[in-house]
Amino acid sequence: MNASVPPLSRRSFLAAASTTALSATAATWPAWGATPPPPVTFGKAEHCLFLWLAGGMSQIDTFDPKRLGDAKGKKPGSAYGSIPTSVPGVRLSEHLKRTARVMEQVTVVRTVNHKVVDEHAFATNLVHTGHPTTGTIVYPSVGSVIAHERGAVTEGVPAYILIGYPNVSRGPGFLGPKAGYVYLTDTNAGPAGFTRPADVSLERQTNRSKLLNAIGRDAKSAAPVAAYAEAVEESLRLAGPQFSRVFRLEEEPSYLRESYGGEFGQRCLLGRRLVESGVRFVEISHNLGFLNGTGWDTHNEGMRKQHLLIQELDSALSTLITDLDQRGLLEKTLVVVGTEFGRPAHFDARGGRGHQGTSFSLVLAGGGLKHTGAHGVTDDLAKTILENPVSIPDFHATMYTALGIDPYKTLHGGLRPIPITDGGHPVQSLIG
Repeated sequence: MNASVPPLSRRSFLAAASTTALSATAATWPAWGATPPPPVTFGKAEHCLFLWLAGGMSQIDTFDPKRLGDAKGKKPGSAYGSIPTSVPGVRLSEHLKRTARVMEQVTVVRTVNHKVVDEHAFATNLVHTGHPTTGTIVYPSVGSVIAHERGAVTEGVPAYILIGYPNVSRGPGFLGPKAGYVYLTDTNAGPAGFTRPADVSLERQTNRSKLLNAIGRDAKSAAPVAAYAEAVEESLRLAGPQFSRVFRLEEEPSYLRESYGGEFGQRCLLGRRLVESGVRFVEISHNLGFLNGTGWDTHNEGMRKQHLLIQELDSALSTLITDLDQRGLLEKTLVVVGTEFGRPAHFDARGGRGHQGTSFSLVLAGGGLKHTGAHGVTDDLAKTILENPVSIPDFHATMYTALGIDPYKTLHGGLRPIPITDGGHPVQSLIG
C-alpha cells in the first residue's frame, strides 16, 4: 500500500459517505439547507397545446376587462365593453363572446408578472424558458422540457411540433437536439423538409437510401455521422403516408373548419389532429396574416383593428376547447394561451398601448385542472396585483404538474444540475 495514503478507517469511511449523501441531496434541492419541496399531487394530462400570441396581448382588452377608457380623451381603461361568462362574476371582453360560453373549462391567470418589458425577444425567452437570459447557459423551452421528460405519446411521431417560425427561445437549449422540435409554417404541407419532392418516386427514394447506407456503412459508428443518419431515418419515417395524413385538413367537416376560422384557427385544428396522432406538445404561433397589420404589439395605430384579432382568437380558442371536449380529449389536453407581457390601461399619443409586466393574463383550459374562470385579482387598471400573484416559474410549475412532471426536479446542463423551474411552485388551487 502506498505509504502516503492512510488506511480507510471506519470514521473516514462514514465521513466520505456523508459527503456523498450531501452531494446527492444538493443535486435534488436548490441548495443544501433549503426546505424540502412540498409533496406534489400530479395531474393526468397527456398533451399540451400552447397558443402563442406574439407581441404582447392586452389583458385589459381581453381577459381582464375593467372600466371603459377613451383613447381620444386619454382616459385609461378598457377599449371595449365587457360581458358575463358561464362562470358567475367572471367577465371577458365583448369580443370574446364564444369563449365566454365555455369559461367553466377555463382559468384566466390574471396575476402573472415579470420585470422584462422593454424587449420583446428577452420577454419571449423568459415566458418560454422560465429563466432570464444570463451567462452562457441556453435554457430549454417549456416545450422541450415536456418533450424531454415525457417523450411522444405514440411511437412514430415527434414529441414536440412547432407551428410557426423557429428560434432559440422555443428550442431545447442544454437538453440537446433530441428534445428539439419539428416545425412547419404551412398547415397543408407538413413539417419543413420532410415532404418528398414530386419528381422523386418512393422507389427512387428507397434506392437513394440503400446507396447512402452502402457508402456510409463504415462511418456510421462516428457520433456526428450516427446522429445525422438517425435524423435522416426519422425524417423519412415522418414523411410516410401514416403521419403525413395528419396534415390533410380537408378531411374535416366544412362547418368545423369554418368554426375554427382563418389561418390561426386552421393551425389550432391541425394542433388537435396532431394531439390525436400522439404528439405530446404543440406550440401554435399566431404570427401570420395579422388582421390589424401589427399583431398583438398594439402601439399607436395597432389598436384600431385590435378587435378583429381578438375575434379571431375567440373563434379559434372556443372551437378548440369544444372540439377537444366532444372528442373526449379536453381532460387530458392542457390548452395554454401565452404572450410575452401585457399592456397598460393608459393610451399612448396615437391611441395605442405600451408594454406592461407588473400584471398580465395567461390562460389555461382543460388538462384536468380545477377551473374557476379566473385566478388572481388586479386593481381597477389591471396594473397592480391585489391577490394571488403568479410568477412565470409558478406558471411553468403548474403546467409541469398538470402533465405529471415533478416541478421540483433538476435537469442536467453540462457539469451542474439546474432546477426545472427558477424557484416556481404550482398553483395548488388549480391542481385536481
